[in-house]
Parts: sequence; C-alpha cells; structure tokens
Amino acid sequence: MSRLPTLFVSHGAPTFALEPGRAGANLAALGRLLPRPRAVLVVSPHWMTRQPQATLSLHPQTLHDFGGFDRALYALHYPAPGAHLEAQRALELLQAAGLSATGDADRGLDHGAWVPLMHLYPEADVPVFQVSLPVWLDADGAWQYGRALAPLADEGVLIIGSGSLTHNLYEFRLGDPNEEAYAAEFADWVRAAVLAGDHDRLRRALAIAPHARRAHPTAEHYLPLLVAAGAALQPLPASVVEGGIEHGVLSMDSFLFGSALDLGERRAPIPAAVN
Repeated sequence: MSRLPTLFVSHGAPTFALEPGRAGANLAALGRLLPRPRAVLVVSPHWMTRQPQATLSLHPQTLHDFGGFDRALYALHYPAPGAHLEAQRALELLQAAGLSATGDADRGLDHGAWVPLMHLYPEADVPVFQVSLPVWLDADGAWQYGRALAPLADEGVLIIGSGSLTHNLYEFRLGDPNEEAYAAEFADWVRAAVLAGDHDRLRRALAIAPHARRAHPTAEHYLPLLVAAGAALQPLPASVVEGGIEHGVLSMDSFLFGSALDLGERRAPIPAAVN
C-alpha cells in the first residue's frame, strides 16, 4: 500500500452523530474515496494523559463522555474492532522518539473518535485505536508528536487528529444557524495556511491568527490539527473537507493532508464586523 494521507477532522458537538449536515455528508464521501486503511488511529482532546498512551483493546467500548444531550445519543454504539498490533507499533514509534508511552487495555473510544467515524466509516468495519494527547504538548510539540507517528501512514494506518477548527464553548448555542463572524475569519485564516502549506503559520496560529484566543480559549482542540499536519511529512497537496459553521461558533471544516480532492462547495466568507 502506498502512503496514506492524514486527516484533521472537526468533530463538533456530540449531536454531530445524529445530525450529519454538510460535514457528515462530505466525510462519508471522503471515506468512499480514500484507499481502505488497515486501521485508523485517532488522536483526540477527549483523552489527555500525562504521558502518551495507546488503546490495546480488541473490542473497544463506545464511551458516552458527555452529558446533557438527547438521550438518543447514549443509545448509539460504534462497534469497530480494535487494532492491537498497530497500537503496539504506535507505542514503539513514540518510545523511539524518547517518550514514555504505554498501552491501555481497558480504554474505549471517546466521542472525538467514534462520532466522526460514524460518518467516515459508517459500517464500523475498519479497526480503530487511539493514542492520547499529552497534557504538556504545545504547538511545536504537537507537530513533533505527529512526526513521531508518521511512519504509520506508510503502513496502511489512517492517522486522524480529531478536534475542532474553532472551539469556544462559552459562546456555544445549540442549533443556532447564525454564524459568528470571528469564527469564520479564524477558520478562513487557517484554511489559507493549510492550502499554502505554511507550517510556520499553522504552528503559530493561536498566537497570530485573527480572533485566535476567542476561537480557542484553550488549545487542546486545535493541537490535533498540528498532529495530523506533522504526521503528513509532506502535507501538500491539501484538501478542505467542507463543513460550515454549526451552533453559532463551531467550524466543522476538516483538512486532508497529502491528497487533493474536491469535497464540497465552499462556504462564502463572512465579512468582518465594522467597529
């Protein structure tokens, strides 16, 4: 198998599992276009640990790690098999990079993994494992974390960083169709950096992008983008998996690094507010 591209996916709110919208439809289209991987690796901000860990379960449970949503969400399950051998290989790569990485045989799949995978691989027939996001990672560290995992893409593993292109839950408005201009401006800035292959701008986005601190009051939902970009080694060409903005402030755009595909009509940019 030739080298697989890597993917950053905005997983949005847990309701994304029931309300696929544009982002879900385009992820489903992507799943049909990509070569079938041996396994999927997901790095999600909903599993953060002091040191790297990898899931080793052969039958990972579906974790409903959220509260206050429609009861139908808690009845959903994503019964994909685990990927024990690939997880062990990920641990070897992280250890070779000087990290104290260990396995976890009991950990299931958090919603940052199974919710987008319900659209990408709806049959749950591709083995899945997760690698945790260390709590001490900064932007450069996340990039290097992806670099350490990068050989997996040559071995048939689809590496996914699952987060959110914008993630301000203080302003989250469930079901609100009105888009905040600042979220669109930040998302457009990052999109431009991705399509230009500008690694430096991507790593510095939370310091220099417009409205960065409002778009990301904390960094953990942006760092998986850098893991995916770092794992790509050669991130160009890159593609945008269009998703629009949901719940007022959550950009659902995703990025495929290392492959050029047309996945959805682009959202029209929102003009910046005039003060």
